[in-house]
Amino acid sequence: MKPKSREEDISKVKDADHHQAEKGGIDRRPQPYTAIILEPVLATRSSGEDGELRGNRSPEARLEEAVGLSAAINLQIAMSGIVKVNNPKPATLFGEGKVSELTGIVAAQEADLVVIDHPLTPIQQRNLEKHLKTKVIDRTGLILEIFGDRARTKEGKLQVDLAHLTWQKSRLVRSWTHLERQRGGTGFMGGPGETQIESDRRQIQDRITALQKQLEQVRRTRDLHRKKRKKIPQPVVALVGYTNAGKSTLFNRMTESNVFAKDLLFATLDPTLRKIRLPHGREIILSDTVGFISDLPTHLVAAFRATLEEVLEADLILHVRDISHPDSEAQCEDVKKTLVDLGVDGSHAAPVIEVWNKIDALDPAYREKLLEDAAEEGPVSLSALTGEGVTSLYGRIDAFMAQHDDLFTVKLPVFEGALLAQLYQLSEVMEREDGEEFITAEVRVTDKQRGPFRDTFATYLSE
Repeated sequence: MKPKSREEDISKVKDADHHQAEKGGIDRRPQPYTAIILEPVLATRSSGEDGELRGNRSPEARLEEAVGLSAAINLQIAMSGIVKVNNPKPATLFGEGKVSELTGIVAAQEADLVVIDHPLTPIQQRNLEKHLKTKVIDRTGLILEIFGDRARTKEGKLQVDLAHLTWQKSRLVRSWTHLERQRGGTGFMGGPGETQIESDRRQIQDRITALQKQLEQVRRTRDLHRKKRKKIPQPVVALVGYTNAGKSTLFNRMTESNVFAKDLLFATLDPTLRKIRLPHGREIILSDTVGFISDLPTHLVAAFRATLEEVLEADLILHVRDISHPDSEAQCEDVKKTLVDLGVDGSHAAPVIEVWNKIDALDPAYREKLLEDAAEEGPVSLSALTGEGVTSLYGRIDAFMAQHDDLFTVKLPVFEGALLAQLYQLSEVMEREDGEEFITAEVRVTDKQRGPFRDTFATYLSE
């Protein structure tokens, strides 16, 4: 596959209607691309040992995740492996001998793409593509491809475009002859002596600015929706977790809906909200959000902040973990770090309940011990796939919400039909007795309902 020229990349930035082209990434075609996945392991200078754990993960675990990320966009994996790098080269990351070896492997496998699960500088990427004679992307590029493939809503596509263009702008290098030429100009078309690379960067920045304005409008619209939701009495419960932890499967189980839930990393990108009624009668709004992942670049988190802000507005957060995954603890720490980066910490943060998912995938002996640990530590253990333990989760949610409930006795004249209708809107009617002159009701009022309820029924409350 011939790498695209810089002119081709920049010209496509101008066309907002061509989302995939604008990404400048992997072109889609009916048959899957053949890919080679490489996990570089850099020697640590402090300890002198190879294979330092990045993000508390072993190289094997990171390679497995990179293969999973690649499968998420239907790449056909021809080969994957760990590559030790004792002395990273500024030009190619790998040494000359390793580059030569990889060139032979790429040719033998007829690979269309090489995925390197490590940050590459623009120069390293360009030089590797030149030597390997095929397209090369790093971890950030791969994640951007997945985001682009998953985006369905206008907001999701805008966020993908912003993330990709921000990344692309940082990777403009003087790599082609035309970038060395200077061009004259006046006014907004560029000053005298503006180089082509400056022109390219300016065009990308103009598009970034336009996208930021559009996303700001999206954020304002979301803020309006949130303000409206705050007037709705139901509390918001947000599902968060590492990608592929089973959030969407749990969301489907709880809502009986059909949100895209597949064993793929980043299966969900756009947030989904549903109102559900718990077994004890309480109504909540459940929100499913994008999965988190380790080493997510800062500009990616920033680009998707509009989506992730749903978490900030939640009354309760359910942190869903794939407890069967060997790196479950490291994944948990990555999620917590991302939540802190988003501002979900401190005294104003929503409480978090850990949900240990996929207990059906555990070895029976280990499962028994884990369930004992969960009983002591407080997480809810369940299988979103089979439904085991979901009832316990409902109970925990209900018990949490009940801590902030108040019970009242309301006495309404029988002719106050409009007030009776409001009573059902602003409270949960537990018991009701209809008399000849009055209707007496025992009601439960949530924290969100308390203010509007008192404003409406203050004169009708019985001691």
